[in-house]
Amino acid sequence: MYQKQDQDSHGWCCSSSCGTPQISKWQSERISSCCGSVIVICASNKPTIVASGAALLLVQVLCSGSVQGRVDAVTALYNLSTCDEEPKLVLDAKAVPPLIDLLKECKKYSKFAEKTTFLLEIFSGSDEGRSAITNVNGGILALVETVEDGSSISMSHAVGALLSLCQSSRDKYRDLILKEGAIPGLLRLTAEGTPIAQDRARTLLDLLRNSCPEKSLTSSELERIVYDFAAHVDGSDKAAETAKRLLQDMVQKSMEVSLSRIKIRTSPSTPAMVQST
Repeated sequence: MYQKQDQDSHGWCCSSSCGTPQISKWQSERISSCCGSVIVICASNKPTIVASGAALLLVQVLCSGSVQGRVDAVTALYNLSTCDEEPKLVLDAKAVPPLIDLLKECKKYSKFAEKTTFLLEIFSGSDEGRSAITNVNGGILALVETVEDGSSISMSHAVGALLSLCQSSRDKYRDLILKEGAIPGLLRLTAEGTPIAQDRARTLLDLLRNSCPEKSLTSSELERIVYDFAAHVDGSDKAAETAKRLLQDMVQKSMEVSLSRIKIRTSPSTPAMVQST
């Protein structure tokens, strides 16, 4: 049980001697259950919760908590990260590996994936975050798969994270992104994504070209990009054949994703907790 003195039922310090509300020293076995409380009171107390150092405890849950605890920790971190007031939330890059693992497991078009990719996009803006994303096995691949199969929101965050990687060091990240087969999903995103996602996809495709990017990508250049990618993978002698297959795969993938979404909307289902959160 929590100590009742100077604390309310959520574990927040409530006595006047405490000044502003702060998170109490939670017992390790109770941390996961407290994440739900953080989610509930996030709406009206974000600056106070951020100032209390809640992020450290939430990252701890994300790294070692139960499945439900990790899901709740992601939601709480997402809510706190959307606070426009000071102080701003400072995230520990230790959160990246479990975030990547959760993204691998969940449906890429789910609300949970939208929250997870939102946080990963934030991490992609720092050196520590970028290193963590690339050091996790399948980290870049998880983002590429989200660009292919995600909702309009998770696609935008995922391509934003990939773009941040490539913009920070084109020489370092270009081949890593190409190796995971990002081109087909990016090409489709230039046609089907939100205006922001389309712009990000075009900018990233521009950076992924063999030549140094000096101007904005136009639609007429997309075919050349596919050919360059094919030559990079299979060599110039097989580039034309590979490029044709890539374009066919892109169309087929688009049809499969559209059909899958139609089936999900028209049939009742009971997805797993992480997939539907």
